[in-house]
Amino acid sequence: MKKLVIVGGGFAGLWAALVAAREAAVAGGALEITLVTREPFLTVRPRLYEVFTEAFRAPLAPTLDPLGVRVMLGEVESIDTAAQSLRVKTAAATQTLGYDRLVVATGSVQQALPVPGAAEHGYDIDTYAGAQTFDLALKTRLAALKPAQALHVVVVGGGFTGIELATEMRRRIAAHAGAAVAAAAQISLLERSGTLGPALGAGPAPAVAAAMSATGVTVETGVTVAEIGAESVTLTDGRRLPADLVVITTGLRAQALAASLPGDCDDAGRAVVDAQLRLPAAPTVFVAGDVARAQVDADHLALMSCQHAVPMGKCAGYNAAHDLLGLPMRDYAQPDYVTCLDLGDYGAVFTMGWERAIQQSGAEVKALKQMVNTQWIYPPVGDRAALLAAADIDAPWPPAT
Repeated sequence: MKKLVIVGGGFAGLWAALVAAREAAVAGGALEITLVTREPFLTVRPRLYEVFTEAFRAPLAPTLDPLGVRVMLGEVESIDTAAQSLRVKTAAATQTLGYDRLVVATGSVQQALPVPGAAEHGYDIDTYAGAQTFDLALKTRLAALKPAQALHVVVVGGGFTGIELATEMRRRIAAHAGAAVAAAAQISLLERSGTLGPALGAGPAPAVAAAMSATGVTVETGVTVAEIGAESVTLTDGRRLPADLVVITTGLRAQALAASLPGDCDDAGRAVVDAQLRLPAAPTVFVAGDVARAQVDADHLALMSCQHAVPMGKCAGYNAAHDLLGLPMRDYAQPDYVTCLDLGDYGAVFTMGWERAIQQSGAEVKALKQMVNTQWIYPPVGDRAALLAAADIDAPWPPAT
């Protein structure tokens, strides 16, 4: 039986497994599909800025077991594309796993902030563990507050995640200490470029600025952090900002395994793939999600986002399965692009197109954002028939409401 191995249990890897299993079932072909992942959960990473909940993780078994996808818990140490094999370290031993086709979908990691004290005193919400650790630190620090003392939180990095976290921060504080403590807190957002949300462009800027004012976030742009201490952040201009908690939300980089693949990588460490998401230097390997430098249309590259990881994962799983089954493959294309940015109590902003033209903003968009975060991006569940239907590459995603 032909072996398809998928590395990575995030959005791209999960959907690659689902679509590959469906294509094999529809074609009546036999494929042995194995998903190698560190843990038996999908981390719903786009939600990690929110008030912490265990629902940020979704178990893989209810989605993959009915389709016969084997989940192997382990860490891929290396890939030998010539021998078509992986070295996988599991809890029991390190073993070699062979493949006929491979999908690499190991995702991205937050880039470290290269300043003194960042590792010791900074928190992140890049992973489930990171978000959980920050939530515990927040709860502990709030419990230690003296009467009439205000909590100072500094968020470093004014991109998507930093904006969403900063505007949601009072809700996170209120969840542990109540509305009065949340209202008194001092929330600062630092961005080294001259504008907040530089990757967002000019489109959403008015809504983002209004949200910062409405949620009481102090924004400083054009500033660079020199050092993070236990109770303060020092800027390169010499100023020292009080900081009980510092959360770092700097940019993303492809997980390091991608750089070990043969062929070219871009500045973010993403493997350069062809139109079918295949690795040109190793045709039995497909790459999807945050580790793939892929064109969504003639003018734009896929972003490191759930919005692009899901369709890329679907395409990679489809093509890997079809390649093994001797069926036609298809090119990856995703010309439509939208942004739905959470802005705390202000609401949210919804944009369309790569120029991010605002369609709606404010409280009315919040319900849409919550639907995206709590329903649309979660793995499908149900019986085998329902899962096969959901795994149709041509089924609409997000699902119709």
